[in-house]
Amino acid sequence: MNKSPVLACNGLRKSYLQGQDCIEVLSGVGLTIREAERLAIIGRSGSGKSTLLHVLAGLVEPDEGYVELLGENLTIASQAKRAHLRNAHMGFVYQLHHLLPEFSALENVAMPLMIRGLSRREVFNEASGLLKSVGLAQRGSHRPHQLSGGERQRVAVARALVTSPAVVLADEPTGNLDRTSASQVLALIDELVSSTGTAFVVVTHDEALASQMDRTVILDEGVLS
Repeated sequence: MNKSPVLACNGLRKSYLQGQDCIEVLSGVGLTIREAERLAIIGRSGSGKSTLLHVLAGLVEPDEGYVELLGENLTIASQAKRAHLRNAHMGFVYQLHHLLPEFSALENVAMPLMIRGLSRREVFNEASGLLKSVGLAQRGSHRPHQLSGGERQRVAVARALVTSPAVVLADEPTGNLDRTSASQVLALIDELVSSTGTAFVVVTHDEALASQMDRTVILDEGVLS
């Protein structure tokens, strides 16, 4: 039985000017991601993978085509509506963890819920549970500089999941990690997909990571295959 689509796009086109040249990085891209699916997007450097991820997130507008998040058209939504949909239904993990250095691991995980205006007790209860789920229950008071690279990325994964999103978009999430830490992050993603039903869309150069996803697509000259 097919699971419900959480994120879909159709006919995406995006071009950029480079000097006098118009470079088309997305050429009619269509894609559907379903509940609890782990999808890898691979391709050579400069192939447009990160652009595609930003368009899927509603952070970059396509020249043509549309993106739907849980049936809502992100492409035609106002900026305020897009921001609301992202906060409600999307999580993000980047190659650089983007943790706030002046805050503890617990506070970093809690930040998306603070933005929602939830009570402090509710926010920190939820964040504590997520830190425990990523194996960092004893590290909540530590600031990012006191954590290893793998630990920082696990905090970033917890932060991405604290709002119980339908989908997490990850841009090279293991790119700065050694093989052991990368394997730990991948195992964590597998466990969280199984327990939460959250879908993961991962842009990566890491063939080992891509090979363990449910599905892999290749972006080449603006076309997915």
